[in-house]
Amino acid sequence: MSEAFKSVPELHKNETAQPLKFALITISSSRYEKFGKVRTPEAAEDRSGQLIQKELKSAGHRILAYRLVPDKMEEISSALASSLKSGASVIITSGGTGLTSKDLTIEALSPLFEKEIPGFGELFRYKSLEEIGTAAILTRAVAGIVKGKAVFCLPGSPNAVKLALKEIIIPEAGHIVKHIGE
Repeated sequence: MSEAFKSVPELHKNETAQPLKFALITISSSRYEKFGKVRTPEAAEDRSGQLIQKELKSAGHRILAYRLVPDKMEEISSALASSLKSGASVIITSGGTGLTSKDLTIEALSPLFEKEIPGFGELFRYKSLEEIGTAAILTRAVAGIVKGKAVFCLPGSPNAVKLALKEIIIPEAGHIVKHIGE
């Protein structure tokens, strides 16, 4: 298709098709108790973290940092603060988005959002509906902007991570980063 017939979103995506820098945070108290502070998803036997890393690298992006933290508000906030300093333009968290009293990712991070990206959560739940039915309402996945960086809060399930990355984050991250920088 010639440039003249492409939609504005398609043109923007073409302008932003460059490698991005990511930071990853896995929130899991049980994994943290077993493995402690580790530097890679492999060292924590973190299937979702490994999947995120694989998908991002396959798409040509770089991973600058990985953190494993327990599901505690101060630990989650501290991991985000470190990730913001890493040089990453996109931060992905995995875990702690459910409805149990132990799921605190949203409570820790959404108050820090300068702007929310409501379409992410809406689209993620819509796409999840196709895969898991009405159980999609059990996730509180959200995204927002913190200090000029895009932050995506994903469930800990490998299937949810794969869906979010392939269907939403990888196709739109460059476009989002471009707009944040304007």
